[in-house]
Amino acid sequence: MAENQNTEWKESWRDEYLKWICGFANAQGGRIYIGTDDNGNVTGVPDCKKLLEDIPNKVRDILGIIVDVNLLTQDGKAYIEICVNPSSYPVNYKGEYHYRSGSTKQLLRGAALTEFLLSKTGYKRDAVPVDGVPVEDLDKESFDIFRREALRSGRMTENDLNMNNEQLLDSLSLLEHGKLKRAAILLFHRNPEKWVTGAYIKIGYFGEGSDLRYQDEIHGSLFIQADRVIELIYLKYMKAIISYDNVTRIETYPLPKAAVREAVYNAIIHSNYAALVPIQIRIHEDAVYISNDCVFPVGWTVETLMKRHGSQPYNPNIANGFFRAGYVETWGRGIEKICETCKKHGVPMPEYTLHLEDIMVKFTPYMSVKVPKGQNGTLDGTLEEKIISVINKNSYITQLQIAHTLNCSERKIKRLMKTMQEDGMIERVGGRRSGQWVVK
Repeated sequence: MAENQNTEWKESWRDEYLKWICGFANAQGGRIYIGTDDNGNVTGVPDCKKLLEDIPNKVRDILGIIVDVNLLTQDGKAYIEICVNPSSYPVNYKGEYHYRSGSTKQLLRGAALTEFLLSKTGYKRDAVPVDGVPVEDLDKESFDIFRREALRSGRMTENDLNMNNEQLLDSLSLLEHGKLKRAAILLFHRNPEKWVTGAYIKIGYFGEGSDLRYQDEIHGSLFIQADRVIELIYLKYMKAIISYDNVTRIETYPLPKAAVREAVYNAIIHSNYAALVPIQIRIHEDAVYISNDCVFPVGWTVETLMKRHGSQPYNPNIANGFFRAGYVETWGRGIEKICETCKKHGVPMPEYTLHLEDIMVKFTPYMSVKVPKGQNGTLDGTLEEKIISVINKNSYITQLQIAHTLNCSERKIKRLMKTMQEDGMIERVGGRRSGQWVVK
């Protein structure tokens, strides 16, 4: 049997294994077996009687907790079982905080240590009260944005919002014994960076490689940032394809606004503001990257994100404010909605990358789909071949997007693709909104 979250095998006892006991106590608890090999096979321990006395005393004196130490036998060989219960308070080994994750022991440092200590006390970082900041110092525009969006979304009624700012903050659980929580300052203060450095958003447009063409920074409360960031991205940083339906002008952007908005709001809600690093949005011609510092739930991976999962916001008070404003839901469906929106828009699924202390999502616009060109700069082959080439690059692409890519009218593309389907060249699988093209 292999080692896991709750089991550790050791051939002999060393005092440094007190770190492993510390890690189990700070996590879910577990058992350490002394006198076994790495596969759990019993090898035996010669000095069992002495260890039965020494281990409980050392654990008590150094870690300050009580563990059960049992003598077991198998095939005439004696070995020891150390049973560690999860502790309701932080346990340290000579000032070090260790944590059991999977089959490994981790030494907690930096943001991970801060998060662990706060969680053991029942606090999240955004719930810590801040001294010396009265409600009167908060920003009127931020409250106006919140009231407008909460009313428009239907998450709160006029009666709910017909109260003064202090009463509103209390209804949102943003006051603690009359003091503003850190989340209240981030959500509603005009300059939250006085208390939380790095609480802003950076946007940059890049050319080849690291060539930064131009950039912007969005400062202010989180509600001001959320209110302005998406429009800035789509007005200044993204180029829309212009087409006409008779005399009606149609603007088609390379990425669905709803997906980008959800990703940016996720970054705001889950950002580890203790890292003092702003949310960064890098925009290239062929990709958009959104990254933020974060502390992932224990045991979570990118695969966890891409599957259905519960909602575990890193900043629950900030998340609640965004929920009441109608910006997000509370079911952990954010990434699922992003993927659904990308699929309907005909762009590739977002790609998530988890680094040591940050997470990054990559969007690939459909405008980056390349169609082979001939020596004269025109697209190679017949129009049917060009359509097939585009579909092979992105099977979820829409007929309007194909028309834009090939610089043709949508009516001509629809007519030709209907003929191609009748001739058995291509096939439509699934519905109009969620289906895809198949080249036969």
